[in-house]
Amino acid sequence: MTTAPAKPRELRDFYENPAVPVASGTPRSLRQARMLAAALHKRPAQTILDIGCGDGTAAATAAPLLSGHRLVGVDWSQDALQRARTHLTYTIRGELTGGGLPFRSGCADAVLFSEVIEHLVDPDAAMDEIRRVLRPGGHLMLSTPNLAAWYNRVLLAAGVQPVFSEVSLRGIHGRPGSEVVGHLRLYTARALREFAAASGFEVVRLAGAPFHGVPRPLRPLDRLLCSRPSLASILLLHARKKT
Repeated sequence: MTTAPAKPRELRDFYENPAVPVASGTPRSLRQARMLAAALHKRPAQTILDIGCGDGTAAATAAPLLSGHRLVGVDWSQDALQRARTHLTYTIRGELTGGGLPFRSGCADAVLFSEVIEHLVDPDAAMDEIRRVLRPGGHLMLSTPNLAAWYNRVLLAAGVQPVFSEVSLRGIHGRPGSEVVGHLRLYTARALREFAAASGFEVVRLAGAPFHGVPRPLRPLDRLLCSRPSLASILLLHARKKT
């Protein structure tokens, strides 16, 4: 017997659940903010949309590096936005599918898209909408877990479900960890590059970041392997909208 796939409303209920984590690690946020700050270096005030801002902690981490720019948090979860307002001056409810984001075309100079794309049913439509709201040459800073992270290669070779992958919204099966966060899609470094290019973006840089969930004894190795994005825990993509 087969079961029907989750309906959009059921997914919305999942992400509105306060028990579902809506924050990610500080090292990833800092590395991503430094990449964006370097891209915006010496430019006048820019509008940055943090799409899928969650509870706003990532934006709060990035804010000191992006002073002088207008940072707007966007999320579809009312619960997440309520928490984000303690960190962000500007927050707006919006989603990438359906009616699209509540912004005019070409209004944003940069988009932060952190740990979101792996949760989406339709990432193609999401990238189309991000491209719409970005000005020509605007920056996209996207982060997502790496399916081919160094430990996932070991786990898969041993017949263990890779970290970050999930087969259920109700529990973890066949892999280490205990939190269900709703990952639907996963990318390797090569796949992410190709996907961004096919979505109308020019890839500027692909970097790596550590994962806060790595056991403490293995964290020095995890940080070391950030220099090899194809092996890193987290992929950090800097791309620009093609003109």
